[in-house]
Amino acid sequence: MDMEISFPGGLRVDARLGDIVIPTDQPAQAGGGGSAPSPFLLFLGSIGTCAGIYVLQFCRQRGIPTEGVRIIQHHEARPLSNLIGKVTLEIQVPPSFPTRYLKTLEKVASQCAVKKHLENPPEFATTTTVVGEAVQAAV
Repeated sequence: MDMEISFPGGLRVDARLGDIVIPTDQPAQAGGGGSAPSPFLLFLGSIGTCAGIYVLQFCRQRGIPTEGVRIIQHHEARPLSNLIGKVTLEIQVPPSFPTRYLKTLEKVASQCAVKKHLENPPEFATTTTVVGEAVQAAV
């Protein structure tokens, strides 16, 4: 499964996987057009939305309405590096939500594949390849 990253203009950087395009952009205050989330916001959003899919599927399988159910994602930065040091997902449910499922809902949300990859990070490698015909500079 290869994803192609392209540069459509300005500070936009898009990722394409088959027919799906995931656009990113930088906010206006950083010189971008603000037309899409920044890559970092997309990363943060993938954590909560992944947990949300697990919660949604759990509720659907049991016929539990999801109206009033939401996840609030909190971030705490590490003081010295200012990198994210802790992510907390607060699942909020309405009073009508079956109380017997509250702890199970936390376990279900923690099964998120994005979270599991962060807990067991992949190895990263970066290479550069020259493709196409070589162009000689005029002397």
